[in-house]
Amino acid sequence: MVLEASMIVVDNSESSRNGDYVPSRWEAQADAVNLIFSAKTGANPESSVGLMSMGGNTPEILTTLTTDIGKILDGLHRTKIKGSSHFSTGINVAALALKHRQNKSQKQRIIVFTCSPIEEDEKSLIKLSKRMKKTGISIDIISFGELGEETTKKLEAFSENCQSAEGSYLAVVQPSANLLSDSLITTPILGGDGSASGAGATGSGGEGGESGGPSFEFGVDPSVDPELALALRMSFEEEKARQEKDKKAKEAADGKSELEQIAEGDEKQPLLDDEGQPSGSGSKDRKDKDDPDKMDTA
Repeated sequence: MVLEASMIVVDNSESSRNGDYVPSRWEAQADAVNLIFSAKTGANPESSVGLMSMGGNTPEILTTLTTDIGKILDGLHRTKIKGSSHFSTGINVAALALKHRQNKSQKQRIIVFTCSPIEEDEKSLIKLSKRMKKTGISIDIISFGELGEETTKKLEAFSENCQSAEGSYLAVVQPSANLLSDSLITTPILGGDGSASGAGATGSGGEGGESGGPSFEFGVDPSVDPELALALRMSFEEEKARQEKDKKAKEAADGKSELEQIAEGDEKQPLLDDEGQPSGSGSKDRKDKDDPDKMDTA
């Protein structure tokens, strides 16, 4: 699994008070942060995750890179909802935090939640995106809430210019009966195939579909038990691969047995007769010789 240092940037602007996500946009982010932390550290125990906010007067680092979920939860608990969002500044601060990571072998990734309009123009965002790509930082963006066409266009342009070998993704999650974390679990951001319910993923992750049903994948709510949900997905993929392998092996075996059943030449005549003796002309001569009732004409 990839060894990563990930900075999660949450949107604690006034827009996060909105209740179009259950129970609110801010609480939905908190649940999703918990899920992302579990996924990252579960994939590689040496991966670390940090937390910062980009709302209020200025972005603030809440928790430096850590493997302790308690510190992440404490940072979320201390966060206050206020002010407006500072998208570009938040990414710059997150990049600076990643630069000072202790383990330099860790890949760098920033995961940004945004649910408020972006004030920066598209040109400056593209410039920032290219600079992040040049420094080797992958950026995943989770856009949720009704942001409008202009903001979505800016995010798409930013994501397109930040593509790298490690992959940068944009997940657009529309309001639905599902939890935000439930919609994220099948996106490329958490290692899924992009077929998220109620979410769309762009970049190298492709397009996702929509689903209005409140059912959870494999019957497990990922916000309640993210580790179990991730384990069930991995088990499902392994079982699917095993079944495909068994199917191919069976087809190959069936083809071989059909060839073995084809008779060649004298193989139509059984090797043994009804009495268990070798069949053929030799057995008939031996039977005549052993018959005591046969007259001797010599």
